[in-house]
Amino acid sequence: MKKFKIPSIPPTTNKCIRFPNDVIEAVENSIKGKDCTFSAFVIEAVRVALENLEEESAENER
Repeated sequence: MKKFKIPSIPPTTNKCIRFPNDVIEAVENSIKGKDCTFSAFVIEAVRVALENLEEESAENER
């Protein structure tokens, strides 16, 4: 399983999404003082989640 790390800002395309307020606060607190945007944090979290799902799927196919 890949370890999550706070990413630097990647090139992106704008996409609107709604988040619960508590999740927004938790992410903003996690990136405070770091060279990371809210979007970059969420993108990395989604990438790690997708990799985890792929790994689980591959393990279940064995």
